[in-house]
Amino acid sequence: MGAAGSPRPESGIELWAWMFMRVSGVVLLFLALGHLLIMHLINNVDHIDFQFVAQRYATPFWRTYDLVMLWLALIHGTNGVRMVLVDYISPRGWRAASLASLYVVSFILLTLGSLAILTFQPPLMGP
Repeated sequence: MGAAGSPRPESGIELWAWMFMRVSGVVLLFLALGHLLIMHLINNVDHIDFQFVAQRYATPFWRTYDLVMLWLALIHGTNGVRMVLVDYISPRGWRAASLASLYVVSFILLTLGSLAILTFQPPLMGP
């Protein structure tokens, strides 16, 4: 039995989704706490501006950090919403439409977020 009383899936995609939720939740906890520490405690909100982000994204480490956090958070959230939809929507047509909409919106958000992080280039400042 799981922590909330639901049994762990035996095999297949549901087992992998179950495992992903546990692992990604722990990783996201540390990534989010690191983000909060750096962006809100170490640096004052008044200090965070375009130049701050440009300096931060000048190194591959911060781009990777933010990209991993984006991917894990979005996939983790999508999987959670998927489980809620499967639990509460009984008619097959409505369930299929709801899941398809969820996957399309999640894919669009993941693509746009990834593009923003990976293609960010600060403009060259003139003399």
